[in-house]
Amino acid sequence: MSMQALWPVLNGFGVSIGLIAAIGAQNAHVLRQGLARQQVALTVVVSAFIDTILMITGIFGMSALLDWIPDAAVWARYGGIGFLLVYGALCFKAALSKRSLMPADRVVTSPYWAFIAILAVSLLNPHVYLDTVILIGSIGSQFPDTDRIGFAVGAVSASWVWFIALGFGARWLEPLFAKPVSWKILDGLIGCVMWLIAYHLWPTRAG
Repeated sequence: MSMQALWPVLNGFGVSIGLIAAIGAQNAHVLRQGLARQQVALTVVVSAFIDTILMITGIFGMSALLDWIPDAAVWARYGGIGFLLVYGALCFKAALSKRSLMPADRVVTSPYWAFIAILAVSLLNPHVYLDTVILIGSIGSQFPDTDRIGFAVGAVSASWVWFIALGFGARWLEPLFAKPVSWKILDGLIGCVMWLIAYHLWPTRAG
């Protein structure tokens, strides 16, 4: 596979992993379940599957909207840039704050309630729609049809890789993420990624 064909996949992977790796209710829940080794597979699969549906809807649904309203491409680009800048700033703020994640606070042991819990944590969180449908969708819709598929593959792959690593790798990450400084470093890195993406989305650079 040539670098030109691989670029949309890498772009989709980078955008997606930068957004979903941020500290939030969904990641905290997956991490808690992973640390406790309770209903990990169920939690991971449902989380990644929800992201997959929302990302595909955004990437290909946004393209239909842009065909219908051409000016929406401009709005989507500037809206995406604005969101990325604010999102990055919030990540830097979190990195400088004194907060820390307590992954062992609550653990769900029943399969039924584990399913309900991850559905609620995922679908009742407004940020998941901003990240997957609107932001990832608006970025992915700017690629040509063939590259858009690659972008979608990269974005969806990032979600599965992240949740599998977070859920099943949590047992090895416990000593590391028990330290607040680890989450601060992660927030700082995510902030850098968000601002870098915003920089490349700017019209004079994006072409």
